[in-house]
Amino acid sequence: MRVLVAGGSGVLGRRMVPLLVERGHQVTATATSAAKLDLLERLGAEGVVMDGLEPASVGDAVAASRPDVIVHQMTAISVAHAGKADMKHMDRWFAGTNRLRTEGTDHLLAAAEAHGVPHFVAQSYGAWNGIREGGRVKTEQDPVDPMTGTAAEPGMAAIRHVEDAVLKAGGAVLRYGWFYGPGTMDDLVEPIRKRQFPVVGGGGGYCSWIHLDDAASATVLAVEHKARGVFAIVDDEPAPAAEWLPYLAECAGAKRPMRVPAWLARPLAGDVAVLMMTEGRGFSNARAKKELGWELRYPSWREGFKAELS
Repeated sequence: MRVLVAGGSGVLGRRMVPLLVERGHQVTATATSAAKLDLLERLGAEGVVMDGLEPASVGDAVAASRPDVIVHQMTAISVAHAGKADMKHMDRWFAGTNRLRTEGTDHLLAAAEAHGVPHFVAQSYGAWNGIREGGRVKTEQDPVDPMTGTAAEPGMAAIRHVEDAVLKAGGAVLRYGWFYGPGTMDDLVEPIRKRQFPVVGGGGGYCSWIHLDDAASATVLAVEHKARGVFAIVDDEPAPAAEWLPYLAECAGAKRPMRVPAWLARPLAGDVAVLMMTEGRGFSNARAKKELGWELRYPSWREGFKAELS
């Protein structure tokens, strides 16, 4: 198929584009600057500069590539775009990404309709943000939590926009877990090595993880199966912070994380970090494995963390 990967130069796009090419697809991948075009061409794609917030730019990219499917992977959370990770001020940290998940999604869907693109696959997020009621592990039938009154509220609203718009258009929404793998590990383990990432309260909040290579393989399958609906793209072992965080520290050769009470963490790290660590809900991957025939290289973060940090 002809595949347009919007946001192909990101950490997931860099793992996905070569896999699509290897499986015989003709790939056009977008970047926000001409400086990244050489990278995309080395990965086997035709590189195109596109501004996801400009309808004309999006329309031109879709018209030129004539895709059979558009894969929406546009975000703006890299240090270059958004600065250092900042969960306390997540509304500011994710401001660019939220626009790409609202305005950018609408521009891509409008271009898809205008040019007769029959299929659409979009990135969503499902790591610790399942609805905070009932059990600790959610399915695709469960909504993401609105995080009302926190700095994550605009981001959760943007995720709901992606999901509602893409499902209305008959496409597939992939709720990826917390990414780890090439290009992500330094940002993940640096605060742990500095003992700036403690276990909050009892650490009972659940999180689902996914290695970038497994996220890429699931996305390719969603493309090839012309999947429709919501799929949780996470590993087999959603787990509480009290388990994964000390293990990640051990794999990174760091000291065991400190424990701090929620009342102390809240003014330092913000409400979102406290909610994640104490009340988070992970997700089940049963649907993706059954309907896409997806097999994970790293079924558990235990294997994946160790492999990445050995």
